[in-house]
This record gives sequence, structure tokens and C-alpha cells, in this order.
Amino acid sequence: MLQKIQHQRPNDPILTMAFIHPARFTFALSIDNNNVIPLHYFQTMQTSLAENVKPREVWAWAMYDFANSGYTTVVITAIFNAYFVAVIAGNAPWATFAWTLALAISYALIMFIAPLIGAYADVYAAKKKLLVLTTAGCVVFTALLFFATPGNLWLAIPLIVLSNFFYGSGENLIAAFLPELAKGRALGRVSGWGWSLGYIGGLVSLGACLAYVTWAQSKGQEATDFVPVTMLIVAFLFALASLPTFIFLKERAIPQPHLLGKNPLQESFVRLGQTLRHAAQYRDLRRFLICTIFYQAGIQAVITLAAIYAQQAMHFTTQQTIMLIFVVNITAAIGAFLFGHLQDRIGHIPTIALTLLGWIVMVLMAWSAEGPGTFWLAANLAGICMGSSQSAGRALVGLLSPPTRRAEFFGLWGMAVKLSSILGPITYGMVSWVTQGDHRLAILITGSYFVAGLLILFGVNVKRGRRAALRQQA
Repeated sequence: MLQKIQHQRPNDPILTMAFIHPARFTFALSIDNNNVIPLHYFQTMQTSLAENVKPREVWAWAMYDFANSGYTTVVITAIFNAYFVAVIAGNAPWATFAWTLALAISYALIMFIAPLIGAYADVYAAKKKLLVLTTAGCVVFTALLFFATPGNLWLAIPLIVLSNFFYGSGENLIAAFLPELAKGRALGRVSGWGWSLGYIGGLVSLGACLAYVTWAQSKGQEATDFVPVTMLIVAFLFALASLPTFIFLKERAIPQPHLLGKNPLQESFVRLGQTLRHAAQYRDLRRFLICTIFYQAGIQAVITLAAIYAQQAMHFTTQQTIMLIFVVNITAAIGAFLFGHLQDRIGHIPTIALTLLGWIVMVLMAWSAEGPGTFWLAANLAGICMGSSQSAGRALVGLLSPPTRRAEFFGLWGMAVKLSSILGPITYGMVSWVTQGDHRLAILITGSYFVAGLLILFGVNVKRGRRAALRQQA
């Protein structure tokens, strides 16, 4: 039975009701904005947010992570990638390389275009408008993957390129809202909330797909029947779950003075050129972006090829692979949430270093795994490190970015991540192709990116980088 406690501060219209279940959990309901917030974190959230930012708006921002995670979880990580290799490409020796090449093309497009999109968003205060366009693009092209039939590479590859391009562009834009919502000392915490909710969103999409796949298999359907339908499920859930973001999230940026005689595209190029020319002022941000390229190369290889490795090296079935990714998303959500708080306590660099050490251990475990038990342990360690390392990296970029160029600098961060998304998977794909399918050697070589990232990380000085960003604001 629930026990209810009501509390209202004097002269304060906000009524908080705490519901306590002795055997389960405690949560709080804030009446002014209809938000349900864990009671233990209710006060923490209020003190973590920037001025005039309500918890409802942070929830709406985090809901975009919830919405778009279904795309990466189902399309890139768990279902469609393995379907592409085994069915669409017919398990050809070059199939894994073809998959990684398609993703590399989309990441190359993002890498070159994202900084321009970020510069335009800063000048015209258009982050939210551009986010609507990128979301619509990803939803539409994901739904069209329904028509990617066996052997139809000429349709499947362009659709993957376009859907992933719009996904990655939207990912950069939503990240640029973070410094507007959280106080500087709480960037890691708030970023962790978004990443953890994102993994829950991945669970929802994957769970819906798993339920449908289980039902379809009970009816005797093959992968060619049920996998295309999962693309429609992902597209629908992405569109539905992103609605709170567009309803409640505010565009706080102010349009900046325009350059005379320049159209929007020219102005974006000029601003990007200014950022690159003055990169010496942001030496720590620049070094961290280089670090990001290396350690994210390893992460992106794991995300992109997890299901392929499970099926090709460990001989998992489609249903076993989906269940594996489902559980890993739970550990990733836990990792993102807990490490977000740890980051604000012990610092950004120690937190990221700790996660990179975890990644190195994970690669060695996966490489040496002979049975499913060791591989399950490695996969869940990857989940913990995945959520925490990506959340921590996003928060650190927000801390080192000048306030007037946040979207632009997150565009540079996106460019670094997308370059790593080319290097990691392509490295894995080429090794597996050259070695005629030696996926163990491929993951071991890809793991060297984590070692390089860890070595570069130790040269980043957060205090010095933060001072450089604040000087630019002044």
C-alpha cells in the first residue's frame, strides 16, 4: 500500500507529494508541471538546472535521447546490421565490409556538414527548427528500409546512408542544448540523465521488436518477413517519443549579428573558418576532440558490429542476439546514470579514463571468450562503459565550449565522433575481409583505439580549457 506525504513550502505554489512504498521505491510528483521525479534526486535536479529551466524541460530534452536510441539499438546494433550481412548481402566475404562502408559514407557526410549546420544554428538561433527537419528525415528513411529486400543492395545502402546521416545530425543538435539547461558543475549529471533515459528508450524499441519477432517466429515466418516490419516499429516510436521535445524544449539562443553581404551558407563557412583559425585558443578542447576520435572509434566499432560478432564469432541466433542487446541496454542505462554523478564528483578526466580502462578489459574478454558466459560478461561490461564514456564526453565538450558557439563546437564534436565512426568500423570490416572472417582478430585490433585514446586523454587540462572558453565569452 502506498503512503502519501504532502508538503508545501510557505508562499510557494509548488506542491510536492511523496509516495512511499516500503518494499519498492519512492517517487515525487511536482504538481506545477506534472513531472514524476525520484524523491532522492528531486532537490538535486532543482539545484543542477540553469536559471529559469524547469525539470519538465530537461525531461523533454532527455526524451529525445529516449526517442532516437531506438534507431541505433535496432537498426545499427541489434537487428538490421546482422540482417544486412546475412540476408541482403547473402553472407558474402565482403558483406561486413559493405555494411561498414555504407556507414562510413554517412559519417563522412555528417563530418563535413555538421559544423556548417552548427554554425547556421548559432547564427540564426535555429537549433530546434533544424532538429525537426533531421528527425523527420531519419524517421522517413528508416521506415523506407521496409522495402530493402534480399539482394537489393542498391536500395538498402542509400537508405542506411540517409537515415544515419539525419540521425547523426540530430544527435549533434540536441547535444547543443545541454549547456543551456544545466549549470556548469552539473553538466555530467544532466548529460547522464539523458543518456540513461536514452538506453531505456532503446530497450522500449528493442522490446517491442523482440515481442513482434517472437510472435512472427511462432507463426513460422522467416527473417525476410519480420525484420522489415521492425523498421516500421522503430520509425513510429522515434516519431512518437520525440514529440515532448518539440512541445516543451525552448530555443534559448539569440540570433547573432550577421555578416554583411553573406548568405546563410557563406556565413556558416566564415564562422567555421574563424573557429578553425582560432583553434589555438582552445588547445584542450582540440586535444580532447582528437582523443574522442580514437576512443570513439572503438566504441562505434562495438556498436556497429556487436550483433555481427555475436552471430558470426559466437554463433548466436537472432533471438539470442536481441536478448543480449536488450540486457546490455539496461547496464548501459545504469552506467550512464551512475557515472554522470561520479563525473561531477571525481572530475571529467578520471571518469573518462576509468571507462576507457573498462573498454580495454572488455575487448580482451570478448577476444578470448570461448563460450557464451564470458561473452555475456564482456557485453555487459561494454554496456556500462558505453553509457558512461559517451555521456562524460558530451558533458566535457559542453564545459570547454564558448557559450556563443555551442552548436558550432558540438558540430566539431560530432565531426570527431563521425570520423571515429568511419575509422573503427572500417578497421574491423577490413580486417575481417582480409582474414576471411576472423572476427576475433578484428575486435582485438580495433581495441587498440581505446589504448591510444587513453594516452591522449592525460594531456587534457580541464581548468585551462574552461578558462579559454570563458575568455572568448568575455
